[in-house]
Amino acid sequence: MIVNRIVWVLILFLAVVSCGKEDKIESEIAEIEIDLLIERFDRAFNQAEPEDLPKLKSAFPFLFSKRIPDSVWLYRMKDTLQEHLFEEVQSHIGNFETVETELLRLFQHLKYYDKSFSVPRVITLTNDVDYRNKVIVTDTIVLIALDNFLGSEHEFYGDIPRYKTQNMVPEQIVPSVATSYAERSIYQAQKKTLLDDMVFFGKQLYFLDKMIPFKTDEEKIGYTPTQLQFAKLNEAQIWTHLIENEYLFSTDSSLPARFVADAPFTKFYLELDRESPGRLGRYIGWQIVRAYMQNNDVSLMDMLKTDPTEIFNKSNYKPPK
Repeated sequence: MIVNRIVWVLILFLAVVSCGKEDKIESEIAEIEIDLLIERFDRAFNQAEPEDLPKLKSAFPFLFSKRIPDSVWLYRMKDTLQEHLFEEVQSHIGNFETVETELLRLFQHLKYYDKSFSVPRVITLTNDVDYRNKVIVTDTIVLIALDNFLGSEHEFYGDIPRYKTQNMVPEQIVPSVATSYAERSIYQAQKKTLLDDMVFFGKQLYFLDKMIPFKTDEEKIGYTPTQLQFAKLNEAQIWTHLIENEYLFSTDSSLPARFVADAPFTKFYLELDRESPGRLGRYIGWQIVRAYMQNNDVSLMDMLKTDPTEIFNKSNYKPPK
């Protein structure tokens, strides 16, 4: 009984110390000055007259392909569909203050953890609901296609699978930008095993833990509260399934599609499949990386370059029972 009490006191002490350290880091991050200007190309194009086209092309040359003649852009200026797209953006994401604040905080965190980070040009636009390219990030530019974040039930999304539209909401704008930065920051050799895939996405989600701590876990992974609860309650069962079937180090190319690919549900080939959210392999990979960072003195940027097997072996990951 005395031993158990000592253990609990030690755990509580470590938790308090850890929280104090995180609070100190967040205070330092909040002091970082970021000069952020969001350029609303979608608005500028909507308000432009034909004679304004040269000015737009000069200001945003990377948005105008030389293969597309001016006549196409002039037609789009008067196209009722483009007008409707802009009106819907204004209606559903008209107040951009929350997004701007969250982007500022994201950039502060990026600057804290990566001193070489430079604040990019942030440009909003519409892209005819090309949901596969909602956000594009380069060294100097962030493009955000706002017509892909109008709400999961929006009329524009009628032909898109529900598991996709679930995250086509304004709250996912900044997590989408952060995820794009994560993909650019992770170094990992060619993925061969299911574990490689799981840890890759685990790194990605842990990156979001650090860069957008003001977002919930549901928003980071793109789950509903019910879906995240399913993952937590069934974590041990999922892990047992992966271990018993020797999936972790398997090179079976069908496994990533079953466990980590974006899908309506995870394919265990069990009765619980239809109840499960997709991408549960990513959730397990996230917990492995979290355990690794908790049990090892490693910087975020170094972890992003660490071999998946090493992360797994040193994580001492054990799902809660």
